[in-house]
Amino acid sequence: MNILNSCKCINLTGIHLLFCYLYSLNILKTVTTLIILGLFILFLVSVQFASAKTVDEVIDKYMAARGGKEKLNAIKSIYMEGSQEMMSAEIAVKIIKEQNKLSRTEFETAGGNGFNLITDKEAWNYLPAKMYEPEKINNPLLTAMQTELDIAGPLVDYLSKGYTAELIGKENIDDTTCYKIRLATKEGKNIFYWIETGSYMLLQSTQTDEMNRDSGNNNAGRTFVMYKNYKATDGILFAHSIEIKNENGEMQNSITTFDKIEINKPIYEKLYKPI
Repeated sequence: MNILNSCKCINLTGIHLLFCYLYSLNILKTVTTLIILGLFILFLVSVQFASAKTVDEVIDKYMAARGGKEKLNAIKSIYMEGSQEMMSAEIAVKIIKEQNKLSRTEFETAGGNGFNLITDKEAWNYLPAKMYEPEKINNPLLTAMQTELDIAGPLVDYLSKGYTAELIGKENIDDTTCYKIRLATKEGKNIFYWIETGSYMLLQSTQTDEMNRDSGNNNAGRTFVMYKNYKATDGILFAHSIEIKNENGEMQNSITTFDKIEINKPIYEKLYKPI
């Protein structure tokens, strides 16, 4: 007696008879196998998504690794002192910032002392070997440079700043696996960040060279900034070595090493002036 006849003999309902009929034709076996296979695939997909990171999760872990979002947002000023190696020469460098108001870089060269000054209203540049007096920087370069006023960095509270962020995926930098993030500012600048998957520290960043592009040099390559030798200041990790590389070699590479970093110190009014 086949399976269908057996089902009829025990007076099953229509649904049960259909079940027996399909089973007798081996159709149900195939359907059951497909269902099991489908559930297995769904399981694998769910595991993949469960282990995947969102851009906000990566940024949150980055802020936590630095010392925490609260501490980063509590930085009102920063003073950094060190030296920069470039073209086999070493020059003294000082960086002074006040949150959303001031970013001033001072450097000592054989030709004299120069500076780059950015405020929330204007920007100036002075290279003693090339200029008789400070040169004022106008838009659109001014607007592009004013992202430097943000001490914590564009990633911290990026949504409240009107920015958007996207997790592109993973990418290796010198055999180190990193999360690659693209951040778009409201001014139209794209900044790319590479954050280590293990330590969640920032390893590298790059953005369009606005000054070269604005001057008509469309062949100017991207400038990559490498962050190394993190050390804590008041419970916040800062890179004490920053290396700048240009991808097409048009600009000289440089390495800046900081031996002194202080936060939340008074900022003198004279530092806002192009002198």
